[in-house]
Amino acid sequence: MRNLYHRLLLLIASSTQRELARQVRYLKVENEILRSKLPQRVVVTERERNRLVKFGAKLGRALNELATIVHPDTLRRWIREAGKRAKRPPAKVGRPRTKDTIRNLILKLARENNWGLTRVLGELRELGIRAISRNTVKNILQEGGCDTGPQRGPGTWDEFLKIHAATLWQCDFLTVRTLTKSGFRDLFILVFLHVDSRRVFISPATAHPNEAWVCEQGRAFVKHAKQKRLGLDIVMHDRDAKFTATFDAALKKSGLRVLKSPFRSPNTVAFVERFIQTLGQECLDYFFVFGERHLNYLVSQFVDYYHRRRPHQGKENDLLVRRGRKRKPGSTPPPSGNDIVPLSEVRCEKRLGGLLKHYYRKAA
Repeated sequence: MRNLYHRLLLLIASSTQRELARQVRYLKVENEILRSKLPQRVVVTERERNRLVKFGAKLGRALNELATIVHPDTLRRWIREAGKRAKRPPAKVGRPRTKDTIRNLILKLARENNWGLTRVLGELRELGIRAISRNTVKNILQEGGCDTGPQRGPGTWDEFLKIHAATLWQCDFLTVRTLTKSGFRDLFILVFLHVDSRRVFISPATAHPNEAWVCEQGRAFVKHAKQKRLGLDIVMHDRDAKFTATFDAALKKSGLRVLKSPFRSPNTVAFVERFIQTLGQECLDYFFVFGERHLNYLVSQFVDYYHRRRPHQGKENDLLVRRGRKRKPGSTPPPSGNDIVPLSEVRCEKRLGGLLKHYYRKAA
């Protein structure tokens, strides 16, 4: 029974092989007929060549009978070349990577100086590095997280302030609710602050901050700044409607540059706004103000205290007026390196009913 089963399988297999052989013979004859009607030389594309290699790689000696478009030896050579390419590691494409020393130098120049790619490229030329292209510098800056243009990063505004602080002023309006004979009214004060020294110039109060009054205060501010020999080049203010074009023109006529803060950017005039907040929290919020004279007196007392007696955190807790000022009678400068201060030597200077206080040491 078992022998009969094997014989049946062999018969089926032999039958199938005979059918396949007949099909192959037919396709071969048909291929010869078609080939005879084509030119002597058939040019194949790269894709067609790859297909011939793929299906002819395992035919062995049968290529001698089947290959007609190209010579069998040519097809075998293609198969051998394809095998070598498969074993060969992929070749690197493009230019070689820039050396790490040059990459680090480019990032160092950009980060330490806030230079753009053009300036960095120029410095590389000065250092004798001329094989680096503009696109290479651009790609290195982008990979290193640097902008390709100058003035990059979140510290740009801080850098602007540091560079221009000695000649930069900021101005803003302070509004105070006061009680007058005609009832409650808003009084306005125009405040100018020098960013570097933190010194301020404050206008007298008015209930009508019209264009003429604002321009008059602008001219008075310029005169004051020149008398005090404070740097004066740029004046910044917000987009309050009271800062008219005539006010800006008056400042520009004095040789100043006027900068307006962008919309919804209160931090650009943060220094003067911080002073206005300090004036309110340390002085005006404690008083019920009666009219212009009362407001002017309170503000003048605080400004003098602010300049002469109040330490400033932004200036390392120093006084704004220290050099050249007259020492208070009966006071003595604190001895250096002596942290022991007897309470009997400490005196207190008071202003505005004790609201503003300044402590000093009594002379020995």
